[in-house]
Amino acid sequence: MTRVDYYNDPNAPKANSIAVAVSAFIQDDEGRILMIRRTDNDLYSIPGGQLELGETLAEAAVREVREETGIECEVTGVIGLYSDPKHVIAYDDGEVRQEFSICFRATPRGGTLQTSEESKVVDWVMPSSLESMSIHSSIEMRIRHALTRNRDPFFT
Repeated sequence: MTRVDYYNDPNAPKANSIAVAVSAFIQDDEGRILMIRRTDNDLYSIPGGQLELGETLAEAAVREVREETGIECEVTGVIGLYSDPKHVIAYDDGEVRQEFSICFRATPRGGTLQTSEESKVVDWVMPSSLESMSIHSSIEMRIRHALTRNRDPFFT
């Protein structure tokens, strides 16, 4: 399945669904950020995905990180809550989701980097390298918010 993210785009399709999603911002001891290159849109991102029935938001974040990167992590805080109706995600099956995502801060606890069906590249990236990577503006915003280390979560 492919996806296209639209943000502040007057030509974006109208949303026809909403789903709870999570993402995780993880830095290692060297300050590198855990990043993936998504298979569905070919953009770099922090790991994340949809909440499944029977799990908490934090459990979903840990599962998504493990599935997409091979890294085990522990959720340590909330970076932000993102629900801007001007950000929609269109899938090739006709679904167009309004964004609703909780971004967590997490700490790596083990594992080995590995790709998945959802991630064709997984790597630890220095913040100074992010400018040269193709990252959607909504993910850039989460990373920027994470790097500011505010005590209170951001919200849109």
